[in-house]
Amino acid sequence: MMKRVWRIKSDAAAAQSELSFLHRTNPSKKPLPNPTLFAKTSAQRFYSSQSNPCPNNNSFPNLVGLFADKWSYNPDSRAREDLCTKVSRLRDELLFNADIGDGIVRVLEGLGEPLFRSYSDGSAFVELLKQLRSSPSLALEVFDWRRKQAEFSIPMTPEEYAKGIAIAGRMRNVDLALEIFTEAANKRLKTTSTYNALMGAYMFNGFAEKCQSLFRELRRDGNCSPTIVTYNILISVFGRLMLVDHMEATFREVENLRLSPNLSTYNNLIAGYITAWMWDSMEKTYRVMVAGNVKPDIVTHSLILRGYAHSGNLEKMEELYEHVKHHINQNEIPLIRAMICAYCRSTDRTRVEKIEALLRLLPEKEYRPWLNVLLIRVYAQEDLLERMENSINVAFEHSTYVTTLGVMRCIISSYFRSNAVDRLAYFVKRAECAGWRICRSLYHCKMVMYASQKRIEEMESVLYEMEDMNMDRTKRTLWILYKAYTICGDTYKMQQVVGMMFKHGHEIPLDLFPP
Repeated sequence: MMKRVWRIKSDAAAAQSELSFLHRTNPSKKPLPNPTLFAKTSAQRFYSSQSNPCPNNNSFPNLVGLFADKWSYNPDSRAREDLCTKVSRLRDELLFNADIGDGIVRVLEGLGEPLFRSYSDGSAFVELLKQLRSSPSLALEVFDWRRKQAEFSIPMTPEEYAKGIAIAGRMRNVDLALEIFTEAANKRLKTTSTYNALMGAYMFNGFAEKCQSLFRELRRDGNCSPTIVTYNILISVFGRLMLVDHMEATFREVENLRLSPNLSTYNNLIAGYITAWMWDSMEKTYRVMVAGNVKPDIVTHSLILRGYAHSGNLEKMEELYEHVKHHINQNEIPLIRAMICAYCRSTDRTRVEKIEALLRLLPEKEYRPWLNVLLIRVYAQEDLLERMENSINVAFEHSTYVTTLGVMRCIISSYFRSNAVDRLAYFVKRAECAGWRICRSLYHCKMVMYASQKRIEEMESVLYEMEDMNMDRTKRTLWILYKAYTICGDTYKMQQVVGMMFKHGHEIPLDLFPP
């Protein structure tokens, strides 16, 4: 048995040594400080992720699920299955009676209390909180009942307190999480798992400094010591803040303490590199996982897929997507949007077909203004006028307004290349009313297109539209008028325009002075 344990530790050490090269590429660089001595960081908030939402970084329940629960290591699978079955019945009764006055209390007193007494190690209650993960408010109410009952019946265990802290953190009630942690400490039930739970609550709610401060307190506690879960939380905190040096220093401390990195360790490292747009480090970490004892899971693959999308590496993105698309299509809608965004930024000849294939996977009711604007731009660049206008109509319906000059110029250019001046004129009127970015190019394009069709009166009316929008006539405006009158042979108006050019000091057309 000891030989087997030694072999496992040796394999883990080999995997750690393979990753260490990520942090030693610059031998002249001074060693980073020990994370236990870190001063307060200047970053005061976490970066949100809509643009870089990473699954493992933002999935608090996944993290707290790593906390040490005694029953989770029960070798008797039949007993474990029996426990889950009993707790499932209690959970169903709680959900059924949740909206019936004192129904929750009656169910807990009638079914819950005998069950909890029969599992005095807290395993039944911890399992119940786990099964109520999708109903955190109910789980918190159940936990509050358990706290009150503990004063008169079976005392609570550290694992139960850890779960309560985790639920409070998930409900974004950090004060309650701290209150539960303090209560456990006062009852001499403060353990590494309760420290980890509160650190996780701080991490999840963006309190990076409090999380680091609690870590230092844990290091000073003579009765507790950090575990790999503790360092996973720190790595996630530093990754969210793009403090890559701190993140890597924390990982080196894991190596120095001979702790075995687990799946969450590597996933949090990868997520941190993605947040910092360090694509090479992301891939190196992934390759170490593939070659080592800690194999990537679907979370890892989702993170790497997101990294490829953000970096515009379409070839690898498509290759990885083929392997995991069943899961992605069902569960990772934000990641599908990230892939669409990658195609929108690319020059792939078949990008429209690929974009629309992914669009069909998105829920119809979920509208994202930024995504719709990207589609407008893509369709405009590809001169797909009907699809462009459909997306423009969707934007108007949702009161979305475009403020980016580049997008507006793409729209104008598409109308110009399609010689659709009437459709452009209609769009300009709607854009003016909707508060979109109005630029002089809109009106100049209309003038050029009207002039090319010898619709001089409509071209001249655009000048009044410009005045209504407080836009002065520029050198380019006068040149458009001069060319239009030249084409139509209107010498009188052409000379008027030349006079205006003289008046404003603009360059005079050379064809006025033939050799």
